Amino acid sequence: MKYDPIKKSLGKVFNQSIFLRKLLYYLLDLLLLRSWYIKKILKKWAKQQNGHRNILDAGSGFGQYTYFLQSLNKNWSITGVDVKQEQIDDCNNFFKKAGYSQVKFEYGDLTNYTPAQKFDLILCVDVMEHIEEDVSVFNNYGKILNEGGLLLISTPSDLGGSDVHDEHDSSFIDEHVRDGYNVEDIKTKIFNAGFKKVEPVYSYGRFGSISWKISMKFPIMMLNFSKLFFIILPLYYIIVFPIAFILNTLDLNSVNKSGTGLIVKAFN
Repeated sequence: MKYDPIKKSLGKVFNQSIFLRKLLYYLLDLLLLRSWYIKKILKKWAKQQNGHRNILDAGSGFGQYTYFLQSLNKNWSITGVDVKQEQIDDCNNFFKKAGYSQVKFEYGDLTNYTPAQKFDLILCVDVMEHIEEDVSVFNNYGKILNEGGLLLISTPSDLGGSDVHDEHDSSFIDEHVRDGYNVEDIKTKIFNAGFKKVEPVYSYGRFGSISWKISMKFPIMMLNFSKLFFIILPLYYIIVFPIAFILNTLDLNSVNKSGTGLIVKAFN
């Protein structure tokens, strides 16, 4: 299933004004359970910080998480990095128009990205499943993160991530180079990169997995079939969203013994 064409179509709709772009961020935050997990951790981290912080949004995409980060503290400097120049130009254009001067976006290959300064927080959401040379990325994160800094990762797990449940399944998202991470595998790779502490937890457990199917998988399948489904999406979500909201709430407040997603906190 191709995901990038759908993102481009959404971009054309929501880039028509600053208001619509902010509305897109708001809707993504509501629908995507990973956003619920990430925002909960970032809010807690923010309360423990004093003064200026340098933050990297590694694989910034639409700029959804950069937008949230800048709302937490205006004294933070936030850099978004991506390998798609059109995404960088788009985000720089929006954030400049919106008046967020503490934010910038630039091209960068995460396997060898060398910034002018180190970071206190590196956020990496749904990126590692797209990068073949993941060990190089983890090693680089270890080099560019300050001592005591936090690396926060969201990625699919090997327990059904990318909608792969056995060896005969293929990834639901064609752009993924791996279906998901085994907990011990990602812990080992991060520890080998020099991190002192690694804390993985499962997301998208039994409640979240159902929510993902009705709020993300089925709409993406419909849109891949025909862009005409954009017309009925609002009605679809009016019916589905209350159910997805309850399921997301249950998942976020559960201790998931397994799940199709992983949230990993690593400390340098």
